[in-house]
Amino acid sequence: MLFLGEPAEELLQRPELVAVLHPSVAERFTRCAPGLSAVACRTLRTSLRFIGRRVVPHLDPADLPLPRERARKPCSPAQIGGFLALADAQPTTGRRMRAAGLVCLRAGAGLIRPDLRDVRGSDVACRSGGVVVTVRGTRPRAVPVLARYHARLLAAARFAGTALVCGGADPGRRNITNPLIIALGGGTGPPRLDTSRLRATWLAEAAELLGLATFMAAAGISCSQRPGDLVAGLAPGGEADAVRLLGGTRRR
Repeated sequence: MLFLGEPAEELLQRPELVAVLHPSVAERFTRCAPGLSAVACRTLRTSLRFIGRRVVPHLDPADLPLPRERARKPCSPAQIGGFLALADAQPTTGRRMRAAGLVCLRAGAGLIRPDLRDVRGSDVACRSGGVVVTVRGTRPRAVPVLARYHARLLAAARFAGTALVCGGADPGRRNITNPLIIALGGGTGPPRLDTSRLRATWLAEAAELLGLATFMAAAGISCSQRPGDLVAGLAPGGEADAVRLLGGTRRR
């Protein structure tokens, strides 16, 4: 049916060919083609798109490249130390504890902003051989804290008691971290505190403890879709397993 050796201007004179190569027709055909495997359907669609872009390019203009958000760069140990030093330098005990709690919950437990809203001092507990934060909200879970943040976070939790670790009285408030970020900014020390980078710090360290990079290199995997599909069918370990695997074991 298709003769790629023919000149494009002659192929354009064949209405049935132009109709078949229209992107919407090719999409419907490959989605509804009977008796074809998923691999065959993907191959067929790719082939039809390839031919269509050369024969009828005006029907399928090239996609414009869109920016892709990359993962935030983790903080270095020196930067984390600088943020904790700035927390220690706050003028009041309450501000010192809230600032240290923010750094520890983000870099030590990887909590995101919605998680931070509901964390109270009573949600931080020593159990399963480590220090665990009970997260409430839309994704309730128990998160082990990295060992080097234990002392600071436990102190912040004791100070907060049943109140919110990061301050305030209303868990539904917005901009929970802004006052603490402003308090830890300025000067010639570490860069302005970026809470997304604090979470990226925990993600990178947890991935290293789990040997994720080694696994993906050995499996020849460069994207996260397939590991996500695999993990979806596996049952996660218990709290004690998470503490052990994610570097949360308490130091004696």
